[in-house]
Amino acid sequence: MRLGAQLGAVREVVATTARENEVPLGVVEQMNLRISQLNGCAFCVHVHHRRALRAGVPAEQLAQLPVWRETPRFNAVERAALLVGETITLLPEPSIRDRDLLAALAVLSEGAFAAIEWSAILINTYNRLSIASHHPVPGAKRPLSHQQEQP
Repeated sequence: MRLGAQLGAVREVVATTARENEVPLGVVEQMNLRISQLNGCAFCVHVHHRRALRAGVPAEQLAQLPVWRETPRFNAVERAALLVGETITLLPEPSIRDRDLLAALAVLSEGAFAAIEWSAILINTYNRLSIASHHPVPGAKRPLSHQQEQP
């Protein structure tokens, strides 16, 4: 089995676990979008913004993702997922990491927490693959990294 297919198989298990634990697709897609923003993956930002909209997340809410801690727009499950996503992505020092993950676990069931945690790990993996592979943003004329800088 090729590596990409194996990663896809892991993705399917994680998606199934999320569904079985009643984690809404919109929650996962918001977290995927936020992580992609943090990692600077333009391709994945494009993909997960569109998927979040299709999952029913309002555009106004997606616009607030970078400041999710400062707005009441996000519910407790969304906040827990975003906290897990940022913690897994940024890997703060252990005491902060433990505090944040325990705070999320206080809101989520163990199964939902596991699905969200693995979803965060996967999107970080996909972000790195897309960045390293120079995946172009759909509709872009060419990857930005290949454009010449203007004086």
